[in-house]
Amino acid sequence: MVTLSVYLDGPFWVGVLEIVEDGRLRVTRFTLGSEPTDPELYAYLMRYGTALLEAASRAPAVTSDMRARSKVNPKRAAKLAARAAARITTRSTASQEAMRLELESRKKAAAADRKATRQEEAEHRREVARRKRVERRRDR
Repeated sequence: MVTLSVYLDGPFWVGVLEIVEDGRLRVTRFTLGSEPTDPELYAYLMRYGTALLEAASRAPAVTSDMRARSKVNPKRAAKLAARAAARITTRSTASQEAMRLELESRKKAAAADRKATRQEEAEHRREVARRKRVERRRDR
């Protein structure tokens, strides 16, 4: 099941594409800018829909609590809820958790890219300096 939600987040309108498969939820988030009309949203999805679906399918999966739970003794339910609240400091929905995981994975990928770029630049500077040293020796 695929769901698209559009909401206002600060100054920007944001879209959230959720994919639920086999009880696993995958989410991607994208910024739309100003408030989109229905035709603009349709055109956006026609243009970038495939990329959004691919991004959502690559996102880390989170278990979805969409299945019905059996009856639980109220005292036991209270005890389980207290344990869960003690473990979790921030309350979030499954979509928010999936977006957080996707953001973390994007941050790690960007950090790796930045590190590789810095290393390439440093290697280039070392190579230029080495060539200058060789040229200075030849001029003697």
